[in-house]
Amino acid sequence: MCGIIGIVSRPRTRAVPTAAEILALLDAAVSAGSDPERVAAPLADADHLLRGDAGIELTAGNMSLAADIVSRLDRIDALMDTVEASLDSMHGPAAALDAAASRVSAVRDASWSIRRDRLRTADAVHALAGRGTAPGMLHAYLSVQQALSAIDRMEVRGRDSAGLSVIVWGANLSTVMSQWSGQITARSGDPLFTNNSVRSAAGNLVFVYKAAAEIGELGDNTRNMRAAIAADDILRAAVAVPGARVTVLGHTRWASVGIISEPNAHPVNGEEVGGANPYVSVAVLNGDVDNHVDLRTRHNLRFADPITTDAKVIPALVDRHRANGLATADAFRATVSEFEGSVAIGYCAADDPAQLHVALFGSGQGCYVGIAEDRFVVASEPYGVVEETVSFVRLDGEAAVDPSNPGSRGQVAVLDADAAGSLAGITMRGYDGSAVTMTESLVQTAE
Repeated sequence: MCGIIGIVSRPRTRAVPTAAEILALLDAAVSAGSDPERVAAPLADADHLLRGDAGIELTAGNMSLAADIVSRLDRIDALMDTVEASLDSMHGPAAALDAAASRVSAVRDASWSIRRDRLRTADAVHALAGRGTAPGMLHAYLSVQQALSAIDRMEVRGRDSAGLSVIVWGANLSTVMSQWSGQITARSGDPLFTNNSVRSAAGNLVFVYKAAAEIGELGDNTRNMRAAIAADDILRAAVAVPGARVTVLGHTRWASVGIISEPNAHPVNGEEVGGANPYVSVAVLNGDVDNHVDLRTRHNLRFADPITTDAKVIPALVDRHRANGLATADAFRATVSEFEGSVAIGYCAADDPAQLHVALFGSGQGCYVGIAEDRFVVASEPYGVVEETVSFVRLDGEAAVDPSNPGSRGQVAVLDADAAGSLAGITMRGYDGSAVTMTESLVQTAE
């Protein structure tokens, strides 16, 4: 088992809240005293306002506000301690006691979310951004932090290696490329696409961070990647350019095909030895491409010797199809349709970074598209998305989209950054191209 994480977003659509708004809601919760229902509502409203790009602009580096929030949460938690103690001594119908306990849980959940998710995220984003406070920079590092946090949650699926790619796009990066040309050239020369590698394509920059170790503890990989990201001055300069946006694709691995190594850690790119690939793309894989050796032979794919993971065929074949004239979405669907085995796949091209492509086939893997404010958060499990949203669409890798056509089994989805956070931004099809109509009935809510 492995874990996939992908994040694509659009510029924020909600105004940045003020500290006064947040504190007024928390004061209202404190004033509600021992009535959990009246406490929970303003607390949940504050949690909502602190989410996403709007929330991070207010909270990142705002230590004074964080202290004010924590002091109020401490009072609320103390109030709930008292309420819970009274419930322990209450007698009455079980249904009434369960309802009362549920109301207290709603308060506990919202308080936990603000304290352990919103404020923790703000601290992490501030650490990654360093002294930078430009809104676009904070938005970029928020996506990076959300991905790292999701990998932490999903490491139980496998942790022998991990990787994160960050595609910076949407802005004129020529000055950054000129200023850092020597370092970019040096970091572009690694044919194995290992930690701290950089690629450029269509005026965009692709950064990758990886960690691999046969022996270690949960959290080691993300700590190493986080340190590399925080120390990367070129990434910081790129995301500081006005208008810069990022698409993030990451993975935590349990090695099944290919040894444990940085070259085999995902994301992998589509480069071939001696090839004239005009594209720069990255891909991640859960499951096994059972016929990857046959595909390498059939298509005469040539990879550097240390790269033995089956995931490598994904971006290479998509790029081959694109070079033959197919649009990215069609090339991706054509590629995954060639695979044998149960798989979940993510793919993004540096020259088409506003679209994140995912696929699911078979029963052995999972793929969830979290619908958050102004962003999509893709993960292999619901617990990879719930830090940001409880709403998600689950891809179905088993049922045929068209019951009369077994070839429509499996699903592919294209996530459009410019409509991120809405059903309108999701285009879904069966493996044969059969369209899936996106309706609210497909949206599920995590418990």
